[in-house]
Amino acid sequence: MKNSIFAGCVGALAISAAASASAVTGMSIETVENGIAGQTTHRIYANLEAGARLDAVYGNAAGALEIYTSDGSSFYQNAFGGDTSTQINSALFGVFPSLAYDSFVTIGLLDNTDNALLLAGFADGGGFGDFNTAGYLGTSNGSWLVTPDDAQGNPVGGRVLIGQFTTNDGVDVLGQVNLQGSGADGETYQVIGATWVPAPGALALLGIAGMAGRRRRR
Repeated sequence: MKNSIFAGCVGALAISAAASASAVTGMSIETVENGIAGQTTHRIYANLEAGARLDAVYGNAAGALEIYTSDGSSFYQNAFGGDTSTQINSALFGVFPSLAYDSFVTIGLLDNTDNALLLAGFADGGGFGDFNTAGYLGTSNGSWLVTPDDAQGNPVGGRVLIGQFTTNDGVDVLGQVNLQGSGADGETYQVIGATWVPAPGALALLGIAGMAGRRRRR
């Protein structure tokens, strides 16, 4: 049953209509002090207009999803962590504080508490193999997503977290993603090729220029 739901979600991502990306105002990345010697944590966000939400981050034939380190070094992977925020057990933070800074993908949340995140298509469209060993996450037929009823897709402070990535100090996190959600008007938007400007130690913003946006009726 779950596989059928996932397949439907991936298929929906490929549907497009009238061009508009006003629901997404840009992307941002910020660095976080983590207390791990020689490591820096980067959090990537989708910035949204008031009333909009994010439901999916994906790659497809129109635009592959790629997230990678600037020098090819591996992302930090905690032994007690996982590929998604649903595998980050907050009950272990007291014993293993570095677990809170594992590298993982998400929508909105930093751990498994009330987390409804789903994966679709990663088995045959790429996957997490290189994410765990080679500082690269990519797919042309996969998504991490929540349903439109899941609160974690709603922005906090005008943005939604899409991933946390810990690298060696001085290493940037680069890449591009596609986004889907709904705007304040209730219409579904799609943005192909959203990217961000790395700015270690500060907040970096990218306007909508350069993104291809698409919107359709829900």
